[in-house]
Amino acid sequence: MEEERGYEEERRRMVELLRTYGVSEKVLEAMMHVKRHLFVPHHLRDQAYGDYPLPIGEGQTISAPHMVAMMCDYLGLKKGEKVLEIGAGSGYHAAVIAEIIGEAGYVYAIERIRWLAEFSRGNLKRAGYKHVTVMLGDGTLGLPEHAPYDKISVTCAAPDVPPPLLEQLKVGGKMVIPIGRYMQVLYLIEKRNGVERERKCDVVFVPLIGRYGFH
Repeated sequence: MEEERGYEEERRRMVELLRTYGVSEKVLEAMMHVKRHLFVPHHLRDQAYGDYPLPIGEGQTISAPHMVAMMCDYLGLKKGEKVLEIGAGSGYHAAVIAEIIGEAGYVYAIERIRWLAEFSRGNLKRAGYKHVTVMLGDGTLGLPEHAPYDKISVTCAAPDVPPPLLEQLKVGGKMVIPIGRYMQVLYLIEKRNGVERERKCDVVFVPLIGRYGFH
């Protein structure tokens, strides 16, 4: 119990720092509820609430909290939405999304590395998130059987927007995706009559591997 109280205080400090970035109260509240220390390797739990990426194995990372917060804010997540996440990683980002969209919503996350898919499933189960499913597969192909999606969050950098993801996004839906191999930019994609792209910020993500990703 004392250890949990310690984590709660660290989580509170993290949230107060994120507030200085202009993160919305809705996202801050969600991040206050998600126990990030359950989503990092055990030996790194003392760094769980630092605002920087952490290694989670297989050359992958858990994104810095401010990046998770910003991506969720750009998507404008709402209660009851169906969201597709590309790159489940440790499951933390999916948990924050799940917290925002509530139990009436649902998150489908795709992870290409089997060990990480199992790691994220275990983390999400321990943290109590039942409305998240982690699938093993090529994230660039999306998950057509559950399409269309209200929102799509891509947590690895692509050469461009994979066509299947655009097809699986609802008209009126939004996607956040980092684009570029070395110099990466985070874009907000909105699907209306056409496709609108808004450049948001420079970022650094691991590459998206797959048919429409890097090889």
